[in-house]
Amino acid sequence: MSNTRLEITYDGTRYSGFQIQSNVPTIQGELEGALEQIYRAKVRLAGAGRTDAGVHARGQVAHFIAPFEIPPDRLPSALNALLPADIVVTGASPVPPDFHARYSARGKVYSYTIDRAPYPQVIRRRFCWHYPGPLEITAMVEAASLLEGRHDFKAFQAASGSVKDTWRTLQRLAVTELPLEQILLFTFEGDGFLYRMVRLMVGSLLRAGRGRLDPAEIARALDGR
Repeated sequence: MSNTRLEITYDGTRYSGFQIQSNVPTIQGELEGALEQIYRAKVRLAGAGRTDAGVHARGQVAHFIAPFEIPPDRLPSALNALLPADIVVTGASPVPPDFHARYSARGKVYSYTIDRAPYPQVIRRRFCWHYPGPLEITAMVEAASLLEGRHDFKAFQAASGSVKDTWRTLQRLAVTELPLEQILLFTFEGDGFLYRMVRLMVGSLLRAGRGRLDPAEIARALDGR
């Protein structure tokens, strides 16, 4: 038995997130189904983190204990032959027995993309939220800078979130305009994220850009006020 690390990319449009759930399609469910076909045994997969429904991934990491060894260079092709077209394993490698996709992670990067074209760019419809209205980018950058650092992000966890320790470190929150693509890109890099935290932060930044939220209100939210 060997510990194996996978790198996965997927279009999460039709999935209810990464973590396996009953009666709904998930990324973990599809991967475990493919692994079971290969190894002829139940295989439990652990991911670096959960994702919300509809979230996509460029480099999700997961690991599993293989019942027997298959050359790592052959495993991605074997899995991809069994997986649906919107999930692709891009790499596999042996890792030490104590490696865990979640607990060994040094950080995570999320991005959120706003389509700024006057009309929706249909080719981007699965990967962007369309908002063509006016935005004050300077105010958004100011608000984003307040979110960087180590804070109690309880105000940015959805009401249904169950995590008790809501302190997180956000090393970077970049607001980037891409005029040629008519895109506004938010990039979040941190040690972990709460349930719907990224979406709630994006919503707050958009409110700041629309003049409906004073950046100082974000500071008060982080102070529990």
